[in-house]
Amino acid sequence: MGVSVAEGTVVEWRKQPGDWVEADEVIAAISTDKIDTDVEAPAAGRLQEIIVAEGETVDVGAVLALIATDAKPGEAHTSEGTSEADVALEAPGDAGDLPGDTDTRHTNGSAQKRDKRYSPVVMRMAAEHDLDLSQIDGTGRGGRVRKQDVLAFLEQEPSRGGATSGDERGAAEPPMHIESPYKPDTPPPPKRVAAPAAAGSLSRMRQTIGRAMVESLQTAATCTTIVEADMTRVETARKALGLTSLPIVARATIETLRAFPALNATLEGDAYTRHDAVHLGIAVSLGEEGLIVPVIRDAQELSTEGLSKRIKALSKAARDNELTPDDVRGGTFTITNPGGYGSIIATPVINQPQVAILDTEAVVKRPVVVTDADGNDSIAIRSMTYLCMSWDHRALDGALAARFLRALADRLEAWPV
Repeated sequence: MGVSVAEGTVVEWRKQPGDWVEADEVIAAISTDKIDTDVEAPAAGRLQEIIVAEGETVDVGAVLALIATDAKPGEAHTSEGTSEADVALEAPGDAGDLPGDTDTRHTNGSAQKRDKRYSPVVMRMAAEHDLDLSQIDGTGRGGRVRKQDVLAFLEQEPSRGGATSGDERGAAEPPMHIESPYKPDTPPPPKRVAAPAAAGSLSRMRQTIGRAMVESLQTAATCTTIVEADMTRVETARKALGLTSLPIVARATIETLRAFPALNATLEGDAYTRHDAVHLGIAVSLGEEGLIVPVIRDAQELSTEGLSKRIKALSKAARDNELTPDDVRGGTFTITNPGGYGSIIATPVINQPQVAILDTEAVVKRPVVVTDADGNDSIAIRSMTYLCMSWDHRALDGALAARFLRALADRLEAWPV
């Protein structure tokens, strides 16, 4: 799970006890404080027992389930005399760190055209009740239909449940009513009673973000410094390159960090570490769900165009829920860009354990005083912005923060340099 991940929450089991699983097959989905990811079977066998239920949170290394590895496909499930493989939240290098998702594909009716994947439990239920799974809205990852979805669908259509209708049982059999002692051979699925949602309750991601932000404010001696920058030359350059201003600001920030290495650093307790390489975090908005900060490792080696491609790729992966734990760890400095939504000034919260975070704001055309080479002043329309940086006063001082921002602004105003 990566060195920075301490625990995970089981979001979904894609297999149930008794199901056959192949080695490296995705059998569960978990969520950490950074991303969601899949858990793969470390060995082939029959899923014998689920130890951690959906919704439970456990530490990295905890056993999630047991797989009977000496079982064979098609044979009855036994719980005695079997060798077992633990399925666990694993650290880097452990078994199960392989790709794959070999869920059986359901190929009845229109579902074949959609090429959806379903678990054996869902397929068995579909066969028992003659269901077209393509007609059922899935609540699993990627819209996958889960056992709970099938049960809910059967609830809405009682005639598809285990009980047969009076017409199907024949006229000789009395119709069912509330006092009838008749019990169908196959009882209908149990009613699911959903607990009412708490008013104003936060999503799991919002709760995680909230805890991290409060912890940062309680840990760091946070200060914010703001400088003004003329982005007119950057605007001309980005239009010529067909880019947004973010990769240019990122490239200029990397070069400025190389000149001010005290800001390309982390502070954990009393351990203050300056880093040679710039592992640049870029905050990505996920809409109402929250935000996440994927990291561009060794960003100093990338050109402006290379940074643009990497930012786009990581942003897409973040919004498609395809980031890995390594994609969100090890950052040494972070840029957040709310200016793209029109804001002009902000005081960002430091991404711990880093010592500073740069906030780039909207670029706005307005009249400013400009001075020519002969010292003459005039009024001109320029593309202006504010560079806002929150920094940790435990590691830095205001003078250094101001010098860094001024150097960054000077670099942007002279772009390309």
